[in-house]
Amino acid sequence: MFNRITKYWWCQVSGWGLYAFIFLFFAFFFNQVDGDLIRYVFTVPVVGILLTHGFRAVIVRFKWMEMPFERAVFYFSFGIIVCAFLDAIVITILGLLFEATSHKELVSHLAFSFLQQSFLITMWTAIYFGWHYVEKNRNTQVDKLKLEATVRTLELKTIKAQLNPHFIFNALNSIRALVDENPQRARTAITSLSNILRSSMQAEKVEMVSLENELNIVKDYLALEHIRFEERLKIQYDIDPDTLELPIPPMMLQTLVENAIKHGISREIKGGTVIVGSHVKDTKHELTIQNTGQIVENLGGQGFGLQSTRQRLGILFGKRASFEIYNLNAQMVEAKVLMPLF
Repeated sequence: MFNRITKYWWCQVSGWGLYAFIFLFFAFFFNQVDGDLIRYVFTVPVVGILLTHGFRAVIVRFKWMEMPFERAVFYFSFGIIVCAFLDAIVITILGLLFEATSHKELVSHLAFSFLQQSFLITMWTAIYFGWHYVEKNRNTQVDKLKLEATVRTLELKTIKAQLNPHFIFNALNSIRALVDENPQRARTAITSLSNILRSSMQAEKVEMVSLENELNIVKDYLALEHIRFEERLKIQYDIDPDTLELPIPPMMLQTLVENAIKHGISREIKGGTVIVGSHVKDTKHELTIQNTGQIVENLGGQGFGLQSTRQRLGILFGKRASFEIYNLNAQMVEAKVLMPLF
């Protein structure tokens, strides 16, 4: 508030001071400078400051800046006329007192002063209105950005909240299949699940995690799945070490690997291979998950995990990121994520 008042008074004094300087300059140029004129020239800006400050008080009191544009223009125009008329009367009276104006020139001086002050106050009003209009737009933009950030955070939290139950449900189904068949492996699977849940709970607190942290969750998950699939599940990693510290959305890689196993490996009688890759390609971080299987036409890419991946990438990166899933060849499916490095 203090800075705003300081700027306002600085503009008031400098603006009306400039007017006094120009007026005095032309008077000096035409050799019309005397004591009365100097007193007159320095008194007029004081009157202008007081009058426009009162005008500002009316604007603030009746909230003209918050009115619709057309209505605000009407009130400002009316205010300019009233202020210019009052200013012209005061200036004319001062001119008579300081003998800078004769009684014979009273009417013409009043008319000239009215036109002159109308111009000056119109300029003052335009600057005042323009300043607050720009400031209002700037504050609106800041509020809009804050709102967008809040909405983005809520959307991400919603997706994460949906991902965890979705993942837990699938993991519990895997463990349930082992309870009667192999209790020892079921206990080992529960331990792996506990590790995954601990990591995922920590990941929920941030928007991005390093690829290395995400890979640790993926490896725990694949260890859990390997208990169920045994030799039917083969895992390969093609990770560029330079990408381990790159940030990615938490649980995204795990979701894509889970999708590869659920819709690919589990449907293959002989099982298959999952290949997790990470490289830098043309200023983009490329994540790929390849798995044995084929996408069924009209059904591929519509699952919850894939939709959540698209949504999260869109929220975090907009059009700078992309996600696609397709049949790489007659035996393999590839899911590819491209994210900007900066």
